[in-house]
Amino acid sequence: MNFTGDMLWMLVLLPVIGAVLSLRMPSPRAALRTVALGVPAIAGMAAWAVVTVFRGGPLLSRGEWLHLDALSAYHMFVMMVVFVLSSLYAIPYFRHEPEGHVLDLKSGRRFAALWYGALGAMTLVLLSNSLGVMWVGVEATTLLTAFLICLRVTPVSLEATWKYLIVCSVGVAFAFMGVLLVAAAMGHTSGDPHLLHWTHMRRIAGTLDPKLLKLAFVFLLVGYGTKAGLAPMHSWLPDAHSQAPAPVSAIFSGFMLNMALYCIMRYVPLVEAATGWSGWAPNLLVVFGLVSVVIAAVFILAQHDLKRLLAYCSVEHLGIIALGLGLGPLGVFAALFHTLNHSVCKALGFFSAGRLGQIYGTHDMRQIHASLRANPLWGTGLFGSILALIGVAPFAIFMSELLILKAAVEAGRYVALAVFLLGAGTVFVGALRNGIDMAWGVKPAVDGSAKNSFGEWIIVIIPLLLLLVLGLWMPTSFRHVLEAAAAVLKRGAL
Repeated sequence: MNFTGDMLWMLVLLPVIGAVLSLRMPSPRAALRTVALGVPAIAGMAAWAVVTVFRGGPLLSRGEWLHLDALSAYHMFVMMVVFVLSSLYAIPYFRHEPEGHVLDLKSGRRFAALWYGALGAMTLVLLSNSLGVMWVGVEATTLLTAFLICLRVTPVSLEATWKYLIVCSVGVAFAFMGVLLVAAAMGHTSGDPHLLHWTHMRRIAGTLDPKLLKLAFVFLLVGYGTKAGLAPMHSWLPDAHSQAPAPVSAIFSGFMLNMALYCIMRYVPLVEAATGWSGWAPNLLVVFGLVSVVIAAVFILAQHDLKRLLAYCSVEHLGIIALGLGLGPLGVFAALFHTLNHSVCKALGFFSAGRLGQIYGTHDMRQIHASLRANPLWGTGLFGSILALIGVAPFAIFMSELLILKAAVEAGRYVALAVFLLGAGTVFVGALRNGIDMAWGVKPAVDGSAKNSFGEWIIVIIPLLLLLVLGLWMPTSFRHVLEAAAAVLKRGAL
């Protein structure tokens, strides 16, 4: 039996069902188990859809409201990897929370319901064929994930929540103006409900008003770029990531930022087709990408909080992805490869930061020493994720960054190449210094001897192995997946 276009609705509805069931759970442990069992089950169905797309072509539901092509299928795969790992990690994380921070029934139910809600909203963004409904999905992720930041209510977490809500809502309002301008660029309003469907706009992209579409893209880039954490619109990101529980930080950095950047990707071929493939939209992505890398590098040097350090690494890596998207076909291929690498690596980084924060009682890097001795598993997870994030060979991030450098050379973008190397080199020095200090040194008086569960070992080993394997060898099938996803953004796809 093949996965059909109409079955895409199930991928949106199943998280809603999971959220409703979570609110009926008799205990916090039961709510967390609902997440740990339900999310992998939904991921299995999503994997069925993804395989169908890469074997047989895009899926389109009746009414053409839902659409899954190679680009959205690839992002679906990345999202499910992050959500499955984070859902499994949530159980040991909340089990080890210190006295006074343990989930009660109300907060456990709320966490599980919002978790499923976030999964459903992000799925809607990826599956939506309508650019308007895609915007609705992005706004829904803001409202649902905001209350995951302040799961543990403190003045600082409430401040981070409000900053996230206000800044991202303003950004999404900018994106809404962009959507309206895209509609105006069509030059007519026929009342057709399919007017803003991407499959329709792809066919008529060459007839759109280029001036209006350029203005629309500026609004969209600023709006969705705010949600993606691109500098200088990133002000919400360090606070939200540092205050949210570690599983939430993992899905924020591991996929929610990529989801917003995916929305920008959808508009790039439309703008390019309308402007005669002049490179106008990719040039903007290069500028925002480089600004993000440089600003992240400066702030990383001054960080003392581990989770804020990882948050600024997200600003850097989303900037690297944006840079790659602006550097031609090879750059797009490398950017999509980097998307998976960064998502897996950043999830592991926040997992490790969360558990070590529980062991040491702080996320202050000046007080975290000898983590490899205090808890070898999570110490290895943290140090390994930092090495991967800064591009140490043979991890996969080294390979995707190398491909982006090659794309810059082939495109003759030597200034961009120099700025990228300067920013990445600064991050390398700053993050490695902190990583070494946390991995070794004098062991403090902390008890990290508690036996790690089998699930915790899996959560650390699988991401590290994946990053190592993809850094040493890219399977032919995976290369074809990346090529198919990248082809959606190329000239010949329109």
